[in-house]
Amino acid sequence: MAIVEEVPDYIQVFSDGSVKRFGPPTVAPSLESNNGYRSKDVFIDKSKGVTARIFLPDNAMGSSDFLPVLVYFHGGGFCIGSTTWIGYHHFLGDLSVTSKCVVVSVDYRLAPENRLPIAYEDCFSSLAWLSDQVGKEPFLKQADLSRVFLSGDSAGGNITHNVALRATEFGVKNVRIGGLMLIHPYFGTEKRTELEMSDGANIQVQMNDLFWRLSLPEGSNRDHFSCNFETAEVSAAVWNKFPPVVVYVAGLDFLKERGVLYCEFLKKRGIKVMLVEAKEESHVYHVFHPESEATRLLQCQMREFMNHNCY
Repeated sequence: MAIVEEVPDYIQVFSDGSVKRFGPPTVAPSLESNNGYRSKDVFIDKSKGVTARIFLPDNAMGSSDFLPVLVYFHGGGFCIGSTTWIGYHHFLGDLSVTSKCVVVSVDYRLAPENRLPIAYEDCFSSLAWLSDQVGKEPFLKQADLSRVFLSGDSAGGNITHNVALRATEFGVKNVRIGGLMLIHPYFGTEKRTELEMSDGANIQVQMNDLFWRLSLPEGSNRDHFSCNFETAEVSAAVWNKFPPVVVYVAGLDFLKERGVLYCEFLKKRGIKVMLVEAKEESHVYHVFHPESEATRLLQCQMREFMNHNCY
């Protein structure tokens, strides 16, 4: 079999349609306390193989307080990534402690076997699952569904936006979304930004183009609404109810302009939005360096956003 598409060290797609993925080490969940939190894996939809990892902070154990819920979608160009990756596990576990919240991190189905909008459907379904499981799942015993936040990095930031659109339009029983936190969101267009056309971004642009080719519906280009948020048909009624947003960008990330453009787009539609930049950091630094000072600062910024928009 010949390799027809490849990102070295991450993914190979073969001529027969089979896929081989690589990645960083993974971490198993633990019902025992570890670094101030416990974790467990659950099925969201067993028939589709959609799972999630739940993180519960020890500082909530034995308390009668109800906790906000953070639903998180990992990145990876829709083609790779997992909540089991070591960087995600430590970042989200530590975030649950810092923010004193329940974190539900979703492992959605990946492209190219499952092209968009399947990732959106899987992640949207996690909200209905969350509503159904409160009162049944012990790790969600203290979950407050009136304080639910959506977040994700890179492709997960893209998913956050698209799941929020669906949730705003159709609603989810008992779930109130208090805000969105997009980290280095992964959007695009057929037209390149200045950073994307810079000499230093050639390899990254080629890699992102490959991920879009593998994840967009067959026959689509980068002006498909999944990639280009400006081409989606969204009613004024949805924008009028859209939740507050914070967008985190990294100064050394060639996708930074996409995050800035997204903020400007939302502002024109009357959405409350804030832009936060980590000037000396690169794309998804929190995944590769989950214990860095910059990552700790990001976790604190996310906690403040959640606290500010909880009530």
